[in-house]
Amino acid sequence: MRICKICKKEKLISENLGICIECIRENPKEAINFSKQIHKKIRENFNLPSFTPKSEKGIECNICNNKCVIDIGQKGYCGLRENINGILKSKTSTDYGVFDFYYDPIPTNCCAEWFCGAEKDGKGKYNLAVFFYGCSFNCLFCQNYSHKFIEKGKIFKTHQIINYANRQEVYCICFFGGSPEPQLPFVIKFSEGILIKKKIRICFEWNGCGNENLVRKIGEIALKSKGIIKFDLKAFDENLNIVLTGVSNKKTLENFKLIAQEFLKKADYPLLTATTLLVPGYIDQIEVEKIAKFISSLSPEIPYSLLIFHPEFYMNDLPITPSKTVFKCYETAKKYLKNVNIGNFHLLKWETSHWFIKKCGIIF
Repeated sequence: MRICKICKKEKLISENLGICIECIRENPKEAINFSKQIHKKIRENFNLPSFTPKSEKGIECNICNNKCVIDIGQKGYCGLRENINGILKSKTSTDYGVFDFYYDPIPTNCCAEWFCGAEKDGKGKYNLAVFFYGCSFNCLFCQNYSHKFIEKGKIFKTHQIINYANRQEVYCICFFGGSPEPQLPFVIKFSEGILIKKKIRICFEWNGCGNENLVRKIGEIALKSKGIIKFDLKAFDENLNIVLTGVSNKKTLENFKLIAQEFLKKADYPLLTATTLLVPGYIDQIEVEKIAKFISSLSPEIPYSLLIFHPEFYMNDLPITPSKTVFKCYETAKKYLKNVNIGNFHLLKWETSHWFIKKCGIIF
């Protein structure tokens, strides 16, 4: 428990952020202004732009919803593009990307593993896990913040990664990171290239704020390959999302709706899913209820996974999500959705896990 720097009350808050959920909800303007300085400090440590560049004379990038307008000498918010002498230079294109990859034995820790069927259909095979560098968000609680070290990312050409994916033992591909959004042109060309060569599932784990036309293309790829698109719905309240990630979630929710309305009825399997990380003191029952209602308004069949928080990055001073919070959020989500899961269950103590399974009737 710490003293909130706005309301001066003792609350469960992260010292690095310094403000509580009540102030974010009740006094969003002040909370956002306060959080901007936190995001600025973090991003400067990684040599990334403090804020989304919006130069009047710059070059616009339209890959994601940040729509950076980058002046000479500036980088885009993701750190992958830079205006050099009036020319927009990019570390990624349709022909190459910045990422690492590895072969992950099935069953894997993919966020859709609990319902996708890969454990049965892909038994003995591998998931090609593609970890992208760069991101369109700046999450204070990022669980994979190594993506910010862009200079450590390897550059692979499209045909190279197609060859790695074309191996007989590869059952599926998962794009994550970071987030795939800043490199969607590469993702699309690679995906289309590998689908010509073999039958393979292609899945996406992202924050979902990509350009609408590119997102629609991803929907087509997922549908064709029987892949799954996982949206990380970090919050429902836009102000809370801005405070925690530095960026609005408006486009994320719009794109989630787009995929649901245009592709769900065409699929004979659960093409769309969502996750929410239960950040102690910030993502609570109130937030989960709003997200669950939103998902249910599109289809109560959409699988939804609540992820137990592990202390990480600039919120490494918070505890693992309390079991009572997990239970309340789970029960709340179940009021609206038919398929709700608890992810990172191993983080709870054995006694708590046993009680939780018994109380909720969860079967693994």
